[in-house]
Amino acid sequence: QVQLVESGGGLVQGGGSLRLSCAASGRSFSTVAMGWFRQAPGQEREFVAAITWSGGSSYYADSVKGRFTISRDNAKNTMYLQMNILKPEDTAVYYCAAGKGRILLTTTTTVATWGQGTQVTVSS
Repeated sequence: QVQLVESGGGLVQGGGSLRLSCAASGRSFSTVAMGWFRQAPGQEREFVAAITWSGGSSYYADSVKGRFTISRDNAKNTMYLQMNILKPEDTAVYYCAAGKGRILLTTTTTVATWGQGTQVTVSS
């Protein structure tokens, strides 16, 4: 079982950047697929980015492609989300997620463990 803690959220102006981190505890981090989801007020939680267990492949929602980069450091049990050219519509609570083994995380039904979330607010 993996436990997850996000950090790095905050308030930023449009066009700015933030880097989110997800620190994982537990022995299985390097064997599971990971991802980021977000939830804006009044909306459903949505997929943002996913990365395979090895870090060899990554996938993005169309809305963030070219602006966000997901990465992981298995030696440090940590996953990252570098967010550039932020827009007001990126405002949401961002959640780190661990999968059920190596199944790629692109929907909430593939998530086994959630972090507590970190708020990202982008001003116009």
